[in-house]
Amino acid sequence: MAVDSPAGVIIIATVLLHAATTLVCGSDAVLKLERLIPPNHELGLTELRAFDSARHGRLLQSPVGGVVNFPVDGASDPFLVGLYYTKVKLGTPPREFNVQIDTGSDVLWVSCTSCNGCPKTSELQIQLSFFDPGVSSSASLVSCSDRRCYSNFQTESGCSPNNLCSYSFKYGDGSGTSGFYISDFMSFDTVITSTLAINSSAPFVFGCSNLQTGDLQRPRRAVDGIFGLGQGSLSVISQLAVQGLAPRVFSHCLKGDKSGGGIMVLGQIKRPDTVYTPLVPSQPHYNVNLQSIAVNGQILPIDPSVFTIATGDGTIIDTGTTLAYLPDEAYSPFIQAIANAVSQYGRPITYESYQCFEITAGDVDVFPEVSLSFAGGASMVLRPRAYLQIFSSSGSSIWCIGFQRMSHRRITILGGKDSFFVTQSSETVSL
Repeated sequence: MAVDSPAGVIIIATVLLHAATTLVCGSDAVLKLERLIPPNHELGLTELRAFDSARHGRLLQSPVGGVVNFPVDGASDPFLVGLYYTKVKLGTPPREFNVQIDTGSDVLWVSCTSCNGCPKTSELQIQLSFFDPGVSSSASLVSCSDRRCYSNFQTESGCSPNNLCSYSFKYGDGSGTSGFYISDFMSFDTVITSTLAINSSAPFVFGCSNLQTGDLQRPRRAVDGIFGLGQGSLSVISQLAVQGLAPRVFSHCLKGDKSGGGIMVLGQIKRPDTVYTPLVPSQPHYNVNLQSIAVNGQILPIDPSVFTIATGDGTIIDTGTTLAYLPDEAYSPFIQAIANAVSQYGRPITYESYQCFEITAGDVDVFPEVSLSFAGGASMVLRPRAYLQIFSSSGSSIWCIGFQRMSHRRITILGGKDSFFVTQSSETVSL
């Protein structure tokens, strides 16, 4: 996903990226993405939905030069594609930390050596690291009087008894983290040409977590911290943009092969097959104007207001969510249209509380194409394999839909399963 300024544009690629992609991002900084759940760790649909539920708790409660390249690892399975993390280097000498990419929050924070309740080991084959301010020769504490202690979006900043600028984040899933802010150097690669990248560094303010509670303590999901890609002044994008080191745009490219991963670029990936749709201004999240959903070219009878902030929370692009979520008014006609399209090939069934179809004749190609249309003429076309996953086959095949019902509130969330490629500026977005 690529973000530019508070007004935003999203680019929607008409072709999903299912393989490694070579990108030339003149003067961009690039981060490699990594898979949070290793290929040999399969999660059931119930576990995936639980992950999304916790994720939404955090997302929905969040406050509102060159190109920098970050490595990314993450899920390749369509139902795990939202589980990605990247690596950042902090301090002098630089130490590497695995941090989960989060478009729903603003601050980069990592676990510190003084952390209480922080996981010591991870079940995800990730080596956990802890930042030690005393070991970095360039680290300094941010005082309460420092202007960086407060920002428009960062209202959780406070002052500790020892005059340190402190923070406390409470998330909707019941988890939380608190600590204090550190000023140090972040090291990264700046891409100059397709064959030339230089090592760069910049002063950076990030959170030093000394307490974690709830779901953040679980070893199964443990990483070293959170990489905030939100719109606040303390986000990674904002801090580098203010220093003229990267534009206020980021691009997110997720691979779809078995190795998973991808890249994240602080800068814009220019592709000839992308179109843009405007971001909804003055929103704490990356909202877009979804106008309609079509199945096999037929627009579904859904009131467009269902997808807007006028009647709910609107439509949010969030690559940290694994699946896609539709409110009741959109989910029911969507499922019915797919059921009608495949009725001669099989029957609808429930599998792990998911809406699935048992197909006795044909394969995934019997399912219809789905198209999401956005403001500005942008559309995202999902072929069957982009929104379906097979879970069982013994003479017949069970295909489950990667769209879930959001019954408790009117909100549409387009997760990483559908957003294999997203480049976004603060004015437009491309999927």
